[in-house]
Amino acid sequence: MLTMDRLLPHDRERATLVGRVWDPAERGPALVVVAGDDAVDVTDLGPTCSKLLERHDAAALRAAAADPARRRWSLTTLIDAFGDERDPEVARLLSPVDLQVLKAAGVTFVESMVERVIEERAQGDLQQAEAIRGQLADAIGGAIAQVKPGSEAAEKVKQILVSEGLWSQYLEVGIGPDPEIFTKAPVLSSVGVGATIGVLSRSAWNNPEPEVALVARADGTPVGAMLGNDVNLRDFEGRSALLLTEAKDNNASCALGPFVRLFDDAFTIDDVRGLDVNLTVEGPEGFRMDGVSSMRNISRDPLELIAHTCGAHHHYPDGFVLLTGTLFAPTQDRHGPGQGFTHVVGDVVRISADRLGELVNVVDHAETAPPWTFGIWDLVESLNRRSLLAAR
Repeated sequence: MLTMDRLLPHDRERATLVGRVWDPAERGPALVVVAGDDAVDVTDLGPTCSKLLERHDAAALRAAAADPARRRWSLTTLIDAFGDERDPEVARLLSPVDLQVLKAAGVTFVESMVERVIEERAQGDLQQAEAIRGQLADAIGGAIAQVKPGSEAAEKVKQILVSEGLWSQYLEVGIGPDPEIFTKAPVLSSVGVGATIGVLSRSAWNNPEPEVALVARADGTPVGAMLGNDVNLRDFEGRSALLLTEAKDNNASCALGPFVRLFDDAFTIDDVRGLDVNLTVEGPEGFRMDGVSSMRNISRDPLELIAHTCGAHHHYPDGFVLLTGTLFAPTQDRHGPGQGFTHVVGDVVRISADRLGELVNVVDHAETAPPWTFGIWDLVESLNRRSLLAAR
């Protein structure tokens, strides 16, 4: 499914990449830093990713990764383990983060905002979506893309749309003063590259959401970025916004990785602002869909989203991950004219960016995907067995 060249950023030699590996010998996760073709164990510097990133010492991590005495796993071996996530005897790449809270921002791109309005007006019915899409295009057009959220111009647009009966809760968070920020999934529940991602078997309209995910420490400072898939059930959310949790938070519904790329002289938040996030879905029946989500088109700056997430109003003592949203809401017909896109079991989803590598996952039903069994207490016990909690 993946080669090392695609797993890692194109400028890998300049990147500080932090991740996690399932260590069969320790029956728990190991923190790693990429060095050449290896993932080098730096768990003793953590012992959790959340604690490690509080230090954010990229130079120290690179120095540790160069130590030939440290344990290491071949990246090729870890790639070859894709699909073996049910086998505890096989080392494999995990989601790069652990105790950070998993947050997400919604409706941060105009294209996806319009699609959310369509979901709402169709009340989750895929059959109605195409006609409503045309109606909204005629009424809204492309001018709304130039409106800065929370501005006087945005308020004027709101009043016009209200008077025409076209206002929506999604337009409120899309161009209003406050963005949609929600908790995507429980701590430790995200899956990594090569893992199964899950959609509910009773969902008939769902899609991937390729996004850039920022990783922030407890004070809200972003220290790195990675790729994310905010797997979404469009029919559930379309029926009612109160079903957002059921639409967003299911077994294996949040994929992150392949590694956290730390911010340094070679990669900064300005580089994030210019990223293109590419998506490919390859179906078992030969279907293929391609798309791209450019961070240049985001309606709110990533640091603005961070400020709405963390501050005097909300604290995260173990840090947090923030999925920043996507402009990609697939409409390509899959099963017939006007049917739009929805996942089928066996879809291979590829999300990539030149500076972050490639996140690859395979779709299954959430009910039959590998269960999430390794929780916070399991992590504590694992670290305690390794004497990694002493004097911390």
